[in-house]
Amino acid sequence: MPMSSTRGRDVDEYLRLAGTQKLTITYVIETHRQEDFVLGSSELARITGARIVNGAHEGFGHGDIRLKDREELSFGGLRLRALHTPGHTPESLCYALYIPDSPERAWGVFTGDALFIGETGRTDLPDPGKTGENAGRLYDAVHEKLLPLGDQALLYPAHGSGTVCGGNVADRDESTLGLERLYNPVFTKTREEFMAAKVKERLPRPPYFAVMEKLNSAGSIALARRPEEITVLQPEAFSREMGRGIVIDTRSPEAFSGGHIPNALSIWATGLPVFGGWVAGPDTPVYLLLESPGALDEAVLALARIGVDGVQGILAGGFEAWRDAGLPIETSGTIAPRELEARLDQFRVIDVREDSELEEGHIPNAAHLYVGYLDRHLGRITPPLDKSRPIAVTCSVGHRASLAVSLLQRQGFPRVENLLGGMTAWSALALSRETTPDYPVTTTDVEGPRQ
Repeated sequence: MPMSSTRGRDVDEYLRLAGTQKLTITYVIETHRQEDFVLGSSELARITGARIVNGAHEGFGHGDIRLKDREELSFGGLRLRALHTPGHTPESLCYALYIPDSPERAWGVFTGDALFIGETGRTDLPDPGKTGENAGRLYDAVHEKLLPLGDQALLYPAHGSGTVCGGNVADRDESTLGLERLYNPVFTKTREEFMAAKVKERLPRPPYFAVMEKLNSAGSIALARRPEEITVLQPEAFSREMGRGIVIDTRSPEAFSGGHIPNALSIWATGLPVFGGWVAGPDTPVYLLLESPGALDEAVLALARIGVDGVQGILAGGFEAWRDAGLPIETSGTIAPRELEARLDQFRVIDVREDSELEEGHIPNAAHLYVGYLDRHLGRITPPLDKSRPIAVTCSVGHRASLAVSLLQRQGFPRVENLLGGMTAWSALALSRETTPDYPVTTTDVEGPRQ
């Protein structure tokens, strides 16, 4: 049974699926090197004996079968045609799938990060200085290689909404090339317009991307530790151990604000696959506070997929056990939109969204620094923050703002409040907003991994 490239080092789900369907995995097919998770290709091949299929470009790591542009792989009556589609990365491949009932028209296409639903992949990763040039390459590849496959071709991209490898990816999972042709910017814009839009995109580049490049170029690595091997620590032991690294609290922003472990970082559970890599590196000792014991597997694997292997312990019994043990507790404030507007002159407001989100409008006089840069580049905010003045932090709804609140608390700011509902609630109430066309750009930095 051929399969597209794995989404991470935890390959058990593929083995379970193959076992359930009574199938054998014979190929592991890679679309590109990947920047946002550690590939599981080598591990899956080691376990199953499958051959790794990718392209002839040197950007790929190990490959047993190297397909050139338009070369095909046949299996079970199906044909898979490799299509070189550079732009997101130089080596990027898409794979058009042909079935016996329609041998001349593609049934579907696996597009990797070249073409998403409603968007294309970002084009700044190979070289931020060549973002526009790479966008032109991607535009040409999509029009020359993918568009001729036909409107009927089903679209199977590598990521959905929320990916850090693209901008405004649509929040749905099904599409065809015909649908994309009607509204995807790569089809509705001219080549020049598309290139200009990509240059303006300015997406954050998480520091763990550099780690993924290194690991995936070398052929990836197996899981360092499985979730069941992580030590569960009673509150007193957790308190003694946690000073060796960082504590990540995966509860909701509201729960975090009501009470949390001093100096803990607030990253909601589904935010771990992205923001865990902003605060921790491969060897950072990490101690987790979870919403429930059942969240253990996904939390540990979410970090492992981005190369964070240093999870040392889990707090037994969660925050309730910490509270009941009488151990130190911090709180952080929350504020509602109408209350903030009424007291706006009393607060310093920090907007921690991406540049592109800020362009849509922000709270009057708000300072701006993307949450990923807050810990290391707080000095970019001018005038400097005053610890005697209360700070209100906003993002789209409050999750990223909660991380920002925890980072500011850790840096000694005592009066920090999360605008719950964020700019979504602010806009829904039609409260005052302004746009700043010439604000400083904050999300184009290329940073190395945190050690």
